[in-house]
Amino acid sequence: MRAFVTGGGGFIGSTLADRLLEGGHEVTAYDNFSTGQRSFVEAARRNPRYRLVEGDVLDERNLLAAIRGHEIVFHLAANADIKEGLQHPRRDLEQNTVATLNVLEAMRAAGLKRIAFASTGSVYGEPDVFPTPETCPFPVQTSLYAASKLAGEGLLSAYAAGFGFSAWIFRFVSILGERYTHGHVFDFYKQLRKDPTRLRILGNGLQRKSYLYVQDCVDAMLHAIAHTQAGLHIFNLGADEYVTVNQSVAVITRFLGLSPQLGYTGGERGWVGDSPFIFLDTRKLRATGWAPTLTIAQSVERTVAWLVKNPEALESRA
Repeated sequence: MRAFVTGGGGFIGSTLADRLLEGGHEVTAYDNFSTGQRSFVEAARRNPRYRLVEGDVLDERNLLAAIRGHEIVFHLAANADIKEGLQHPRRDLEQNTVATLNVLEAMRAAGLKRIAFASTGSVYGEPDVFPTPETCPFPVQTSLYAASKLAGEGLLSAYAAGFGFSAWIFRFVSILGERYTHGHVFDFYKQLRKDPTRLRILGNGLQRKSYLYVQDCVDAMLHAIAHTQAGLHIFNLGADEYVTVNQSVAVITRFLGLSPQLGYTGGERGWVGDSPFIFLDTRKLRATGWAPTLTIAQSVERTVAWLVKNPEALESRA
C-alpha cells in the first residue's frame, strides 16, 4: 500500500515508517521536525520506496499537495508536551485538533478514505473501571492534551459517518523503546546523567501506569488494520500489566547500577491532568490475535539502553 505518515520523523512515526518499508509498502513521511529527529529517517531515506516531505500539518496547501496519491494515512503528528499543556493551551488545540481536521479535509479533497489515528488512553480521565475498556463512559476531562485528542476522535467518527471514511482510532498508553525522546524514562535518565546521586520524582511515586514497547505498538496498529473490515474501529493499546513510578525508577537505577537519593514533590499526581492510575483493557484487540512481546520492565530497560547509546537524543531536547 501507499502510506502517508504524519509525524513520520518522530519516535513512533519513524518506527512505523521503517516497518512499512520492511513490509514492501511505499511510504511518505510528513514532518516539520519540531520534535522529530533527522537521524531517525536516515536509513529510510536510502530506500527508493520512501519519500520525506518537510511540512507542517497546519499548512493546508502543502499538506494537500503531499497527501495526494496515497491509500492510507497514519496520523501520528501531535503536540507531545503533555505535562506543560497549561502553559500553552492553544498548542494542543492547534497541533492536535485543528491539525486532525486539516488531515481529514486534505484526505477528502484528495479522495482518500482510510486513516489510522494515534489517540491516548488519557481520554478516559480518571475512570472507575480497571482495566478500562473502550466502552467506558468518558468523565470530565482534566488534561488539555486528552481533551484535544478526544476532539480529534470526534472528528474522525463524524467523517466516518458523513463521508464514508474508514478510521482506526488507537488509544495508547505511554510508549517506550528505541528513539524515545520524551516521558518519564527520558526525564529520569537525564537527571541521573547530570547527578547520579539524586533523583527528583513528580508526585509521590505511587502513581500506577501501563506502558507498551514501540515495536509492539506498531505491530498492534498494523495487525488491527489487517484484521478488520472497513468502518470505524476503536482499540486500546497497552500491556496487560502496570507498574508504579517507584517500580519503574527501580528498573532504571538497577540497570544503570545506581542508588540515588529519591525526592518527591508530593501528591498523587505529577501535574494537573496527570491520572494517578492508567491501565487499559486490551481484550478487544487481543481477540484478533495480537499480544505484546515485551514486559514493561523489559521495555524500560531497552529504552534506557538506547538513551545510553544515543546521548545526542538528550541534547536535542535540551
